[in-house]
Amino acid sequence: MTWARTPPMGWNSWDCYGTTVTEAEVLANARFMAEHLAPSGWDTVVVDIDWSDPDARPHGYVEDARLVLDAHGYPQPAPGRFPSAADGTGFTALAAQVHALGLRFGVHVLRGVPRRAVAAALPVPGDGGWTTADVADPTSTCPWNGHMVGLDHTHPGAQDWLDGLVAQLASWGVDLVKVDDMLAPFHADAVAAWGTAIARSGRDIVLSLSPGTRLSTEHLPVLREHAQMWRVCDDLWDRWEDVHANFARLARWAPHQRPGGWADADMLPLGRIGIRAERGEDRSSRLTPDEQRTLLTLWVMARSPLMMGGDLPTSDPATIALLTTPAVGHVLRTGTDGRELLREPAGDEHDSGEVVVWAARAGDGSGSVYVAVFWTGAHPRTERLPLTAVLGDADAGRGPWAVRDLWSGADLPDPVVTTPEPLGVIDLDVPPHGVRWVELHHPHHRQEP
Repeated sequence: MTWARTPPMGWNSWDCYGTTVTEAEVLANARFMAEHLAPSGWDTVVVDIDWSDPDARPHGYVEDARLVLDAHGYPQPAPGRFPSAADGTGFTALAAQVHALGLRFGVHVLRGVPRRAVAAALPVPGDGGWTTADVADPTSTCPWNGHMVGLDHTHPGAQDWLDGLVAQLASWGVDLVKVDDMLAPFHADAVAAWGTAIARSGRDIVLSLSPGTRLSTEHLPVLREHAQMWRVCDDLWDRWEDVHANFARLARWAPHQRPGGWADADMLPLGRIGIRAERGEDRSSRLTPDEQRTLLTLWVMARSPLMMGGDLPTSDPATIALLTTPAVGHVLRTGTDGRELLREPAGDEHDSGEVVVWAARAGDGSGSVYVAVFWTGAHPRTERLPLTAVLGDADAGRGPWAVRDLWSGADLPDPVVTTPEPLGVIDLDVPPHGVRWVELHHPHHRQEP
């Protein structure tokens, strides 16, 4: 595998524009990313679902949508929303503009073949003489979007049709394809077929699979063979319960992260979202600032891909500052062995929650250890953390250790208390639903992110 060596970082149109994003809005986000976020590692712009629907609307899908299709049934950008596609060249011009900014371009595709293409029995590319009606499986449907039916992967023409679709994406200059309705239930045949089609296309296209409802780690062999990203949850919105539920999922998946194969905790519902989205109205993220730091810290420590969901040009400066915090990209790209060390109930009759501790090792040769102490309760808490709990007895004894706050970048004054633990403890004040994210380093061997 030569691509997605580190977790992808980018922007996706779903959380802010749902099915309705336009070319102008995609370019506005791409230009903002190139100017403000690219230096921090953000480099991918993804057009989400229904870009071929000329009648797309907020808050849901159009039934029996008049998808724009070519002679083989392949989706084409709706020219009213994507004017550069009016000449029949698809996303070629838009992808070229994104590439000219130094960024990557991605699109969303639903599993299967459009119903309208099946009804029209359009020709499948190749010498088989088949039609889309021959290669479709009308019994295989998406439970939440009726535009497609599955391909019958026992039919040889199904791979021919899919190869042609991916060849089209490659000719447009697509760098990432998010294929939806793949994992719930798990469609192993479709996953393999997509991997084959991408390999045959001759272009390094990152394959991102979605959604991730109750995805089992038993599927790892198939996922790793064919894809680079796979969701491990349903759509995540700006609700604390959504963030909290991913603690357990990421603890399960983090030990399996490796270059070229990333468990994906879903998009970041931060900044301005809901402008014309499926869910909710135009708003700034309802997550508190502490909850937003918790979300980002957990995703980074677990090395989940980061896909910003808010509209970049109109999101508040605090959100952009959060995304461009130096530690975010640095730890995501270079951290290794991210894992949950501890999760225990804590509190009293006035407040209860869980203390959750994660650690990861720096992969830059500095010897640093990154530690995240989360608190899920509703009131602030001071947590005393023995160094041996995150470093082990041998490393804890190789002090002195200095402590730097990764969100602020500031060193903590005299952070290590030597009693009652002989090798020292750290006292950290953790906000409600919040996190303290620190780097333990030897004072003279730290490398700046």
